[in-house]
Amino acid sequence: MKTATKLLAGAALLASSFSVAAPALSADELTLQLKWVTQAQFAGYYVALHEGLYEAEDLDVTINPGGPDIAPPQVIAGGAADVIVEWMPAALAARERGVPLVNIAQPFARSGMMLTCRADSGVSSPEDFPGETLGVWFFGNEYPFLSWMSQLGIPTDGGDEGVTVVRQGFNVDPLIQGQAACVSTMNYNEYWQVIDAGFSPDDLVVFNYTDQGVATLEDGLYVLEESLEDPEMVDKLTRFVRASMAGWTWAQENPEEAAMIVLEYDQTGAQTEAHQVRMMGEVNNLTAGSTGVLDVAAAETTVDSLLFGGDDPVITERPTGAWTSVVTDGL
Repeated sequence: MKTATKLLAGAALLASSFSVAAPALSADELTLQLKWVTQAQFAGYYVALHEGLYEAEDLDVTINPGGPDIAPPQVIAGGAADVIVEWMPAALAARERGVPLVNIAQPFARSGMMLTCRADSGVSSPEDFPGETLGVWFFGNEYPFLSWMSQLGIPTDGGDEGVTVVRQGFNVDPLIQGQAACVSTMNYNEYWQVIDAGFSPDDLVVFNYTDQGVATLEDGLYVLEESLEDPEMVDKLTRFVRASMAGWTWAQENPEEAAMIVLEYDQTGAQTEAHQVRMMGEVNNLTAGSTGVLDVAAAETTVDSLLFGGDDPVITERPTGAWTSVVTDGL
C-alpha cells in the first residue's frame, strides 16, 4: 500500500511538472503592409500595437512600412503580407490584372487627395491644365488622377492639348523648384510640406478631389480572396480589424499621444513632432465616424469614377466580389 501511494504521488508530481513546463499557446501571427512610410496616416495600427490592443485579441502583428517604390498589391501577391493598406483604385486595377484583392474594412471614410498648384503658374481651374506639367505619384497612386484627366478629356502624353506628367517622388520639389505647375498632395501631408517650404495659402490653388467629384476611397484594408476561404483566417482578420478600429478610436481621443507613438516607430528619424501632430489632426477628420464598415455606395461611386473615365478608363469592367462584409459582420 505504501509503495502504491508513493507511485501515485510520484505520478502526480510528474504530471504537475509537465503542466508547469508546457508552453503557452502562441498568439496568431499576422503581417500588415502599409501603403506609405511610418506616419500618422497609419496611427490606428501603431496605437493598437503599442497599447496592446492586438495582444488582447491574441494577435502577434508585424507592421511593415511602405515607400515610394513599394506597391502593396505586389507585396501581398508575393506572400510577404496577410493584409495591406491600399486605395480602392489601385486595388481594383490590381484585381482586374489578376491579383484577387478584396476590401474587408474601410477605416478612412473620406478622401484627403488634392492637386496643389502654384498660383503664379496661371492655373486657376481645370481648363488651365492643358500645356502644363503636373506631378503625379505612381505605383497605383496615379489611378485617381488618370481617371480625372480622362473624364476631363485631357490627354496625359504632353502637348498643347494635354498635360505632361512628371513622376513625383517622396517630396514636393517639382512644385517648389518650378518644374511643375501642380503636384499631388494629401491634405494631411504634402500640402503642409509646401506650406513649410515658405508658400502661403494665397500662393497656391488647390483642387480637392472631393470638390471635383472624382474622390475615391483611400486606405482600406485588403486581403486575397483565398484568405476569406479559411474560417480561422476570417476569425483572425476579424480580431485584427476590431483591434485596429479600437486603435483609431484611441487616436481620435488622444491625438497628440498617438502622434508620439507613431514617432516611436519611425526608424528613419525623418518625421518631426510638429508635422505628425498636425497630420494626426487632419487624418482624424478622415476617419471620424468610421466603424470600419465599408460604405457600399461610396465604393460604387469609386467604381463609377474609374469605369466611366472617358476613352481610357482605369478599369474596364464592373468588379464582382471586390469587397465583403464577412469580417466586419463579426465586429
